[in-house]
Amino acid sequence: MGFMNKIRSAARKNPDKVDSALAKAGDLFDKRTGGKHASHTDSVQDKAGEFLTGRRPDAAADDPTNPGNGEGRTAGGQPPA
Repeated sequence: MGFMNKIRSAARKNPDKVDSALAKAGDLFDKRTGGKHASHTDSVQDKAGEFLTGRRPDAAADDPTNPGNGEGRTAGGQPPA
């Protein structure tokens, strides 16, 4: 398993921590740039979160079609066979 796969696996198990870390990083960037790039920062945060957790930022956490919510997966976190 490659390094990025390990990171993505950990992120998918802890999507709330990923979202929190991305929000903090985005807030710090906005503070340092005076908010000049806030719309771009928000877009990058959404895309990074989507890439790492597999969740769409506009999907509800309890949405069964949202692959990052854990529903429809076996105890090991894998989709049912």
